[in-house]
Amino acid sequence: MSSQQTAILPQDRIPTFQKIIYGLGSLANNMLAAALGCMVIVLNLGLGMDPGKIGMILACSKFTDALLDPVMGYVSDHTRSRWGRRRPFIVVGALISGLVFALMWQLPARHSQNFYFWFFLIGTNLFYIAYTIYAAPFIGLGYELTADYHERTRLQGVSNFIGQIAWMAVPWFYAIMENKHLFRNNVEGARGLAIVVGIFVAVVGILPGIFCREPFYSIAQTEEKKEQKSTSEFLGGLLKHVAGFFKGFGITLLNRRFLVLSLATFCIFNGFQMIAGLGPYNIIYYVFGGDQQMGSQYIGWFGSFISVATFCVIFFITWLASRVGKKMAFIISTIIAIFGYALKWFCYKPGAPLLLFIPAPFIAFGLGGLFTTVGAMIADVCDQDELENGHRREGTFGAIFWWMVKLGMALALAISGHLLNWTGFLQELGGRQSPHTLFLMRAYEIGLPILAYVLAIIAVSSYDLTQEKAHQIRIELEKRRGTAG
Repeated sequence: MSSQQTAILPQDRIPTFQKIIYGLGSLANNMLAAALGCMVIVLNLGLGMDPGKIGMILACSKFTDALLDPVMGYVSDHTRSRWGRRRPFIVVGALISGLVFALMWQLPARHSQNFYFWFFLIGTNLFYIAYTIYAAPFIGLGYELTADYHERTRLQGVSNFIGQIAWMAVPWFYAIMENKHLFRNNVEGARGLAIVVGIFVAVVGILPGIFCREPFYSIAQTEEKKEQKSTSEFLGGLLKHVAGFFKGFGITLLNRRFLVLSLATFCIFNGFQMIAGLGPYNIIYYVFGGDQQMGSQYIGWFGSFISVATFCVIFFITWLASRVGKKMAFIISTIIAIFGYALKWFCYKPGAPLLLFIPAPFIAFGLGGLFTTVGAMIADVCDQDELENGHRREGTFGAIFWWMVKLGMALALAISGHLLNWTGFLQELGGRQSPHTLFLMRAYEIGLPILAYVLAIIAVSSYDLTQEKAHQIRIELEKRRGTAG
């Protein structure tokens, strides 16, 4: 491989300050998603709601989120303002998301289960509308911050590293909500904690919109002007944008490399999401025999430990990708995660919670490797798409990528709520759950992600956009329209 292919040009380097700022945006982004998933247990253990209904709430709101993603991605790609096409939405979306998240947890006391169902269903749908305004442009911004093959991986590594702080913090949320020195009960704890999270997201989430640049903005403007000249005789105004949206949607869905990456992410992320809610139940009711206070403390320690392990994984995978390529780094990290889940079966022991720290570092390779490599690979796919179709559409790619993942997530969350019911779990039994129930809880938590991760490896094995191909694509693009700046 030539030095021209490996050396990073000065104009391609993302300043460390901007990498950190973008990483802080990932922290805000992850905090919203992680906090909701962690705090929702209060609806069951605090308000007594049926887990199946909770799963339906999350599934319906996630479905709304998924439907809006492609629209927001298209809007982001085609917005023209003095501040850019991504940055205004990032600022506004962060402020609204923080506000709505804080309000949706102000659950009034002494109401029926039906009231809480509709209150939270409406609240989560409003939240995901605001979240999409922030997330779709933010993800698109990450794909365009540099044109360099390896610098894209480094950016995703920094972003994933800083964003991982959210996953280190949120496992403690349940312990905070259950802390009797701070709150009278976990419902009151959710109210207070949501306000803190909302303020944090509003303050930190706006930073990428203020400080990050959009190097491909001028190129995107030039490309759209050319299209307007060629289509102005046939289309105009709203009709042009509707046609453009569906055209871009179809082109994206027909991109084979993009579909491979989306399917792999779909399997890993939703394999994890489907069983994420079972982990706390296994710790509380199998390892600690129903002791919620001790279980909540251990949930926090375990979550923090696996997050620290993920920090190390991100460094390793970023380094590994520069040696063996992004695809092979993804496959290696996924295989290690499968080993970790299999090992977890032998480390679940009543009264011996420390054993679960053994598989944690291996499990961390799943999401740690996924978000370090796939985001960088999609950025390369955006270049290939521009070469073939003549447009910079990072927002559309990012939005449709998450649209497909979130549709699966909606299904996964709907199933996750019922998984607990299918095990035969009964809240009123406390620590006296049947052996069959406890067995199924562990079998689902371990077996489902292993199956999903194997499917992800099979999917990504056909991805063929190597560093050499990516370099040739860049050369052709810059001959055609010049360099980004």
